[in-house]
Amino acid sequence: MKTKSFPDIIQGGMGVGVSLWPLARAVSLLGGIGVISGTLVEVVVARTLQMGDPCGYIRWALAHFPVKEVADRVITEYYIPEGKASDVRFKDVPLFGMRPEKSLTDLVICASFAEVFLAKEGHHGLVGINLLEKVQLPTTCALYGAMLAGVDCVFVGAGIPKQVPRVLDNLSRHDYAAYKIDVAGAVVGDDFRQCFDPKAFLNGRKLPRLRRPGFLPIVSSPSIIKRFFIDEPEMIQGFVVELPPAGGHNAPPRGEKRFNARDEPVYGERDAIDWEGCNALGFPFWVGGGYAFPEKLAEALFRGAQGIQVGSIFALCKESGMDETLKTIAREMAFRRELDIFTDPRASSSGFPFKVANLPCTLAFASVYNSRSRICDTGRLQTPYRKADGSVGFRCPAENVAAFVAKGGSEEETRGRRCLCNGLLATAGFPQRQPSGYLEPPIVTLGSDVSFVSAFMEKDDDLYTTEDVMKYLRGNMR
Repeated sequence: MKTKSFPDIIQGGMGVGVSLWPLARAVSLLGGIGVISGTLVEVVVARTLQMGDPCGYIRWALAHFPVKEVADRVITEYYIPEGKASDVRFKDVPLFGMRPEKSLTDLVICASFAEVFLAKEGHHGLVGINLLEKVQLPTTCALYGAMLAGVDCVFVGAGIPKQVPRVLDNLSRHDYAAYKIDVAGAVVGDDFRQCFDPKAFLNGRKLPRLRRPGFLPIVSSPSIIKRFFIDEPEMIQGFVVELPPAGGHNAPPRGEKRFNARDEPVYGERDAIDWEGCNALGFPFWVGGGYAFPEKLAEALFRGAQGIQVGSIFALCKESGMDETLKTIAREMAFRRELDIFTDPRASSSGFPFKVANLPCTLAFASVYNSRSRICDTGRLQTPYRKADGSVGFRCPAENVAAFVAKGGSEEETRGRRCLCNGLLATAGFPQRQPSGYLEPPIVTLGSDVSFVSAFMEKDDDLYTTEDVMKYLRGNMR
């Protein structure tokens, strides 16, 4: 990425399967940075194959994967030509551990490659991938797969991704890369790392030339950039400041913890954007969270930003991967000003506040939440913890309460936790059918302000496209 080519609009890498290649490609073709959501991308691709891979896009992308036998094994493992029956359970993708199965790392690399490859195919626009620092175990493999497909930029939020620049440097040379894993209860002398060797993966093949993608961390304050990245400015190529109105995970409020009458965390002046601090760092930066309006883009540019990052406005457009029924209902409720967005301090197992939209029949409602058996069968938000014998175990406060407590967790930690892995997969149209026959319900996340729909909708059943969004934000709506 060259600084002079930085676009003014970044499409946020939303949820699980909401920001897939059709949306990212559409945004990129229109001059923005289209972004793939890398969270659970391996599960999304595995389930797409099990649903018959409509139109054959995933298989076509994998036909271009540089290690044919690896791609062939992934297809053989998951592809169902006619698609699985609706009452049949998706085949489980293995859980991550400190030494994950080769079949799992192969799947992550192939899935990340396929999504980025499809988003970039046939044009020269910019495509990025978005990952969560809180979900560390798949990171190195997901980055390598994306780089094999020529990804232009990498976005990482939900934590401080200080290891990512070095990993990108190493992977661009096909060098051995290690990622230190945060393990609860670790003691002095512990060194928990997950390692990946690209040369071993390529198994003697000619090493394809890789570009080191631009790295743009997603932070809540420029002070994080100053503290962790300023000493070696070549580590990053810019950054995104994401404010509390943004959808998905939010940074906790700075300072004293306070809650409003709805039990939402209260954000104050310290959580507002520090324009002077952002500009003083000398990097291009974008602002996200409540900026999906043309006047907000103009404000950001006027104040020195390169542009804006916007997510929810794309999540509700035609090309997003959100389940069509949910997307239609969300647009209708937003148009009628009935869509309430709750900043839930407990929904996410990550410990970060998480925006939840009050769509009917979703985990936003206590009746739906209470009717669900607590099961953790996808496990990407599990927390690694140190066992008494020094080995690493995994637990999640959204799992069965007794199981969580037996692993050293507290019952209090489990209160109100939603299974985001299963819920967000359901939101993207991939709900798991549990052995009991129970179909996992969705959970929808959007930013606090969805009033942007009024720019596109004259009646509650209208829809809009990516092109409409880009024209609107740039002030030349048709």
